[in-house]
Amino acid sequence: MTVVIDRTKPKPAQEEGHGPVSVAAKTRAKGGPGGGLYKARQQIYPKLVHGQWRNIKWALLILTLGIYYVTPWIRWERPGALPDQAVLVDFTGRRFYFFFIQLWPQEVYFITGLLVMAALALFLTTALFGRLWCGYACPQTVWTDLYIYVERLFEGDRNARMRLDAAPMSFDKLWRKSGKHAVWLAIAFGTGGAWIFYFHDAPTLIRQFWVGQAPMTAYVSCAVLTATTYLLAGTMREQVCTYMCPWPRIQGAMLDKDSLQVTYRRDRGEPRGPHKKGASWEGRGDCIDCNQCVVVCPMGIDIRDGAQLECINCGLCIDACNEMMVKVGRPKGLIAYDTDAAVLQREAKQPAVYRLIRGRTIYYAVTLTVVSALMLWGFLNRTEYDLHVLRDRNPTFVRLHDGSIRDGYTLKISNRGFEPRTATIRFTGVEDVKLKTPGEEPTSGPLTVTLEPNQVRAVRVFVTAPEASLSAANLPAAFELRVDGQVVTTKTTFLSGAANER
Repeated sequence: MTVVIDRTKPKPAQEEGHGPVSVAAKTRAKGGPGGGLYKARQQIYPKLVHGQWRNIKWALLILTLGIYYVTPWIRWERPGALPDQAVLVDFTGRRFYFFFIQLWPQEVYFITGLLVMAALALFLTTALFGRLWCGYACPQTVWTDLYIYVERLFEGDRNARMRLDAAPMSFDKLWRKSGKHAVWLAIAFGTGGAWIFYFHDAPTLIRQFWVGQAPMTAYVSCAVLTATTYLLAGTMREQVCTYMCPWPRIQGAMLDKDSLQVTYRRDRGEPRGPHKKGASWEGRGDCIDCNQCVVVCPMGIDIRDGAQLECINCGLCIDACNEMMVKVGRPKGLIAYDTDAAVLQREAKQPAVYRLIRGRTIYYAVTLTVVSALMLWGFLNRTEYDLHVLRDRNPTFVRLHDGSIRDGYTLKISNRGFEPRTATIRFTGVEDVKLKTPGEEPTSGPLTVTLEPNQVRAVRVFVTAPEASLSAANLPAAFELRVDGQVVTTKTTFLSGAANER
């Protein structure tokens, strides 16, 4: 069920003559009839807040950025001349390495499967707990948090930044703004630089990069990532989530009244209003209308207006509200992760019931389990060897002087392992055949070939069959590849033209 917020009804603060307090509300208030399609961005100055959810965001920021920047430098020993970078997308060698896993272009379905699993996991998480991805792990959120942290180091917290922006240009303002943007650009450059290390050997590329010997794609990719990181995290921020990202609009199909989201518990908070120390709490709600939940919000919204497209469920308003509740001596949790159904039940003086297991969550969970099981089965049953057979088309067959028929084939044998292997090749489906490779004598037994590690070997094979063994112009046959007890069979045909001549 899609949650629709009716903003045509006046809010309590507006009924008392006060204007909208959040940036989002101010923007909507200006967008009346004839107001135009696009609105100029209003600067948001989120205030620093301390608490459980802010600490979780700091921890995830450090973890995710650490993984991103450090991973290209992790070494993983592989035999021979294979790259020793643990995670590497090697376009030149047409390989993807992830620690002990190596994927070839023919195995791109594993990447597709992982993307499907990630999408289903995101759907399930959203249906259960709202936009956790957006609030805690999305790259836009992580880098924006980092940029705001740098901004605070140079310009101070919310009020100090607002005063600095309103002040005329001075040396103090100049060095603070210049220092902030310089660090922003350095972070953006580091982001672009780390990205290109995933596609080349990191120690080699970093030396080539600074002496102008790196591939042009490395310079272009680094420049593009530097520019986009600086612009999206530094100057656009909430606009990316509100206008550029499709997920806020898609999530409406994932959420329902039983989804846990950052929620203002109006059953407890209304009617709201200022509260004087020592005054009674009878006949009023716990919300003291301090607007702390608004000033800490990186999206510039008022969570008390209900579920909104702009909300990323980061939980910072929870920390801000809990801090104020402690100060006024009221219980924490006026703003919390809750469901619309629970709020309605409490308003009706009924016990709140939380339904994590319901139709859509079962569907997402079952689908995710099935896809994950198929992927795991495919990976565990993945063979290191592949055999592809290409039959000669011109001529389709050759009749020899003794009446026997010879067909030519090209075998493409893949060895995905990291060690050389010896393989045998057999031909089945036609009796009394002889196999021959160029430069070798025909043999009635299997052929023996050596497979180099991490390579595809092309082998030319001529199959000769006596006329007595041919009962049709087109005989079903197969090549068998045996390596270390593993057998790979590929079907083909043996053409002789026998049926047309009899």
